[in-house]
Amino acid sequence: MKKLFLIVAAVMLATGLSGCGYNTIQQNDEKVIAAWGDVEAAYQRRADLIPNLVEVVKGYAAHEQETLTAVVEARAKVGKVQIGADVVNNPEAMAQFQAAQGGLSSALSRLMVVVERYPDLKANQNFLDLQHQLEGTENRINVARVRFNDAVRVFNTSIRTFPNNLTNKFILKLPRKEPFKAEEGAEKAPAVTF
Repeated sequence: MKKLFLIVAAVMLATGLSGCGYNTIQQNDEKVIAAWGDVEAAYQRRADLIPNLVEVVKGYAAHEQETLTAVVEARAKVGKVQIGADVVNNPEAMAQFQAAQGGLSSALSRLMVVVERYPDLKANQNFLDLQHQLEGTENRINVARVRFNDAVRVFNTSIRTFPNNLTNKFILKLPRKEPFKAEEGAEKAPAVTF
């Protein structure tokens, strides 16, 4: 009789633990960390392409040094922001990271305006290849951000729904993750002037 009681107790304990959400929360947390790694990889790809782009443009537009310097400085600022997987738990670090990336995007936009002034540069195959690479990279960054936000949504939902919320409250105590947010003013369409 004692053996039967122990077996029933073990089965009930295993069933109860499987429904507490501990493993689900851990899996979702790992997905957020992996998705953030994808965001960082996409940004790193962009940072690696920029020196090549700058060198190609320098060859054609040497007197546009101010714009080129702005791109190089923005890239350096991005490199100074040390970000790890723990940034998803730190809203201030996330904001600092987004600000540095926004500065780089702005500098790249100014560089593209310089390119418009030099038809020979636009016709240069190396520049066109780099421009396509940058466009693809920007698309990858957007996809990585969307996937990160989706992973954050799944994680945040998993720690707020019953019974997972109890597991998180009493055992894991994991904080809610912050999704990527658009830069201030991004809701307005940019003005295009010729």
